[in-house]
Amino acid sequence: MNTPHDALDIVGLETVYDALATAIDKAGPDKAQVFLVKLALLAANALGDAEQFQQQIQAALVNL
Repeated sequence: MNTPHDALDIVGLETVYDALATAIDKAGPDKAQVFLVKLALLAANALGDAEQFQQQIQAALVNL
């Protein structure tokens, strides 16, 4: 398990959002889903906590 870290502030979230949108566009419609899965697995590995990552999956599913 990794040590706790600070959450991103609004500027950090906007930066991440912009980078993600650009990368999805760069991947293109045929590869966007594969890109997102790869990114999720890399993020899970960087987080180092499978339970916390599963909680994030559930949070992302809310109100889709």
